[in-house]
Amino acid sequence: MVNGAVLVAGTTSDAGKSVVTAGVCRWLARRGVRVAPFKAQNMSLNSFVTADGAEIGRAQVAQAYAAGVEPTADMNPILLKPGGERRSQVVVMGKPLAEVDAMEYGAYKDRLRAVALESYHRLRASYDVVVCEGAGSPTEINLRRGDIANMGLARAADIPVVVVGDIDRGGVFAALYGTVALLDAEDQALVAGFLINKFRGAPELLAPGLDMLGRLTGRPVYGVLPWLEGLWMDLEDSLALDNRRPLAVGAHGGETLRVAVVRYPRISNFTDVDALAAEPGVVVRFVTSPGEAAEIRDADLVVLPGSRATVEDLGWLRRTGLAEAVLERRGPVLGICGGYQMLARSIRDEVESGAGVVDGLGLLPATVEFARGKTLARPVGEAYGCPVEAYEIHHGVVSVDGGAEPFLDGCREGAVWGTTWHGALENDGFRRAFLADVAAVSGRSFVPAPDVSFAALRERQMDALGDLVERHVDTTALLTLIEKGAPADLPVLPPAGVR
Repeated sequence: MVNGAVLVAGTTSDAGKSVVTAGVCRWLARRGVRVAPFKAQNMSLNSFVTADGAEIGRAQVAQAYAAGVEPTADMNPILLKPGGERRSQVVVMGKPLAEVDAMEYGAYKDRLRAVALESYHRLRASYDVVVCEGAGSPTEINLRRGDIANMGLARAADIPVVVVGDIDRGGVFAALYGTVALLDAEDQALVAGFLINKFRGAPELLAPGLDMLGRLTGRPVYGVLPWLEGLWMDLEDSLALDNRRPLAVGAHGGETLRVAVVRYPRISNFTDVDALAAEPGVVVRFVTSPGEAAEIRDADLVVLPGSRATVEDLGWLRRTGLAEAVLERRGPVLGICGGYQMLARSIRDEVESGAGVVDGLGLLPATVEFARGKTLARPVGEAYGCPVEAYEIHHGVVSVDGGAEPFLDGCREGAVWGTTWHGALENDGFRRAFLADVAAVSGRSFVPAPDVSFAALRERQMDALGDLVERHVDTTALLTLIEKGAPADLPVLPPAGVR
């Protein structure tokens, strides 16, 4: 049985590291290999709560699904959640440790490196293979001294590295060559080869470039992964939304249901609406500018999703005029977590923003007070007669005035719903009943499809990623790399060693 590890690095953010890691996990799992994903340090506003109450990045959760294992804090021991231009909440082993700015974070690096290595070694002891995902680019030379997630991890644990390049951005050969050339000799010794991702067209056209890259670097291209239409996965950050394509197909019956999701600057857990986008006849669009206020007014459902900075994002909502568009609506509005808090009458925040008491939108009979402790939970409940499993991640505690209609853990007032529960819409029966209610309130003849299984759709996506690796990667060479590590005779590219 294969035994070892590999680190999937990338020339840039969104080069495809998360997707490739998930694909390798699914491919190995289908071979009967006990495999686990690992990302030492992740910066993301998309997170999840594990069964034992730890908060980790959603990408590692998706990779755990691909591997067929339960996600744990060891798979993402350090999570950074940006809350402003320079400040982030540091989550260590699933629990918040501190709020720090970019310069203060350096003081934690030694401690966090030890935590990350302990998690990695626990996974290596428990699984046959650990597939590690890097962060950003390994050639961020300004950050190399304190690196935890890329070559710092690879060097500390002697992990071979494969670099993924996104050909859809252009300049992939320069990016791959330059990624190796800017590393020092010791780092270069662990970079064993490359993968090219998101290729459209005839692979034969790449052959001369692949050959030259191999000659110049002394490293092989393990495969060229084609662009895969309709592929989606739990995204790392909202920047990836720019390239996201709608999933919706024709309506199952009746009319189309139009959903507008407000994309504020610190949007979090926007994957909550993935299940809506997977429904036939539901068209989901993200709204981010004042010029799109009409989308909010005209949509059949407006979703205010989670936010890492509720008060600041509420201020942004007002400055852009999008708050006015929400208030002018007479149709359905759903607030989730931070979005639910915005719908309340007032918010007292001495914790996240320090703004004190601010007015909410006042669409729900509730008040919010931020607690210093973070709620991390996996609640279960019922709505519309359907069971619901979800997860909670929030500092804001909502108190509902008497008389409001219950909705999950939150409330409903007329055509406005609010809940702190993330992931509720992934429950198929609840989602269909909620959409039917929305359609009735908005006057649409939309009929939810009776057979959409979000869990099955996610499984098909993971299988598609496994197929991508199996069909387009030299898996024999990849297995050898995982088992034996990087070859000892890899050449050193200049300027390494020349200072």
